[in-house]
Amino acid sequence: MRNYLHINLDDRTIEAEEMAGEALARAGRYYIVRTLLEAGVAGVDPLSPENPLIFSAGPFAGTNFSNANRLSVGCKSPLTGGIKEANAGGTFAFALGQLELAGLTLYGASNDWVVIRIPRDGEITFESAAPYMGKNNFEAAALLHETYGDKVSLALCGPVGEYQGLMAGIAFSDTDNRPARLAARGGVGAVMGAKKVKAIVVDKHKMPTFHDRKKVMSSVKGYNAKLAAEPAIENYTKLGTAMMADVMNHVGGLPVRNFSSGQLIDTATGVNKMGGEHIRERNTSRGGETEHACMPGCMIKCSNVYMDENGKELVSPLEYETIGLMGTNCGLDDPDDLARLNFIANDLGIDTIEAGAMMAVLMEAGQGEFGDVAFMEAALEDIRTGNERGRVLAQGTARVGEHFRVPRVPVIKKQAISAYDPRVVEVTAISMMVTAQGADHTAGNLPAYDCKGKDTEHLTALSMDMQTNTAAADSLGICIFGRAVTNINHGFMVDAINDALGTDLPTEFFARLGRETLELEARFNEEAGFTREDDELPAFFRTEELPPSGKTAHHLVDDIHRFRTAWLESHAG
Repeated sequence: MRNYLHINLDDRTIEAEEMAGEALARAGRYYIVRTLLEAGVAGVDPLSPENPLIFSAGPFAGTNFSNANRLSVGCKSPLTGGIKEANAGGTFAFALGQLELAGLTLYGASNDWVVIRIPRDGEITFESAAPYMGKNNFEAAALLHETYGDKVSLALCGPVGEYQGLMAGIAFSDTDNRPARLAARGGVGAVMGAKKVKAIVVDKHKMPTFHDRKKVMSSVKGYNAKLAAEPAIENYTKLGTAMMADVMNHVGGLPVRNFSSGQLIDTATGVNKMGGEHIRERNTSRGGETEHACMPGCMIKCSNVYMDENGKELVSPLEYETIGLMGTNCGLDDPDDLARLNFIANDLGIDTIEAGAMMAVLMEAGQGEFGDVAFMEAALEDIRTGNERGRVLAQGTARVGEHFRVPRVPVIKKQAISAYDPRVVEVTAISMMVTAQGADHTAGNLPAYDCKGKDTEHLTALSMDMQTNTAAADSLGICIFGRAVTNINHGFMVDAINDALGTDLPTEFFARLGRETLELEARFNEEAGFTREDDELPAFFRTEELPPSGKTAHHLVDDIHRFRTAWLESHAG
């Protein structure tokens, strides 16, 4: 049994709903879309008080179950206009679980800016946010920890979220209390800003109770053993997500200079300095931390703490999506430059994918030169201050492209494409096209699959399998980087759920949860007015050959939807 908090910001009343059994397993991404559909949110203004903001933790939150302390944040997206679940690591879901809370939803909007305090003992309070307003995330977090101590986890609306910039995410405390783990995509931070909630402060406490604690602890050990047996996990631990920059560069799918090339190699050395191998070697030589867990209990430790040449921390984490979009896509070739920009973005609480894609579009428009770090710093400063230019830039890639009349704008459903060129990484491209979440690789990523000679039907089936497994993991608070275990061990995962919650769910529950989530999300976007045309890739991906492979995108939306429908029908039940 856990409580779920319904917090009405209009009159500051709180209703605690008791949840148990299967309801606790149907969390995260599933809970978000089902709740928003039932509330009729698809037709509302995303920045109005009628758009609830949902924070949902999975059934294992609060434990040391590796990969199982992810948090889902959801609402109607002000960036895309569709459904949004933004996923984050850190300690916030862990803290909710330790207070035996399944999550919370913010309704309405506060008259004054507030900090919501959720203690382990006593009443939830609404406190003035005045001391923290206008401050960047690291300063605000330090002040909050001075007030509330270190044994808390923060959810923080940054300065861009305060003025409802659409690239604003919500920052959460990492395991060292940095406000550096972001639910970044879709403008969820703008929704938090619209509600005038500057921060939510949650106590950490103790491991929650379970139906059969002994069996749950056995599942924790069993899961860790399965992870340890997977060769791919060792690579993630050694190189982190940055290793994907080497993989994508090798296959020619790395976004370079606004997706105009798929490969970046230093002509003097023949090395991709923005790749995981080089970044690890450089960081290790400086005393940096190359194995860092973004959330308690995670044994993969695919994050990092990146140091400068003097052994001083520049940023944590420096990860692939930032490398691809804010780095190579903007013409950068030095990870130190990127790390400094990455820290600024974290300090502002903005999506580095959206910000990087937006700045590359600015460069495409002739507003700056590719590789100009000073230009990028100035753009981020405009976004921080929220001046006239900054507020335009903070609205994201699609709107900036429209403002400057740029023909090459890499977005789907007005959300920036992730760091996998659709002309080469075809399964992921299909996922980014048809997911209701916008151009989001985490909806169904299969980056290293060899697509040569494979037709649309085959690749769509692979995409749907990945999308289903991912939607289930997102609904259970499980990191998708554990997919080498979760995707092929549904029975093990469902048994662990049954031991934790006292349910008797069948093995088929895992896949069914994923399929139902996808179907509900598609329904939400239909109610929000989306059509098949919204799934189209930007035209330049079809008309421009990508160097060095010479590939163009060729999978048609109508074909993908036909095969998607057939796949869902064949897997129903």
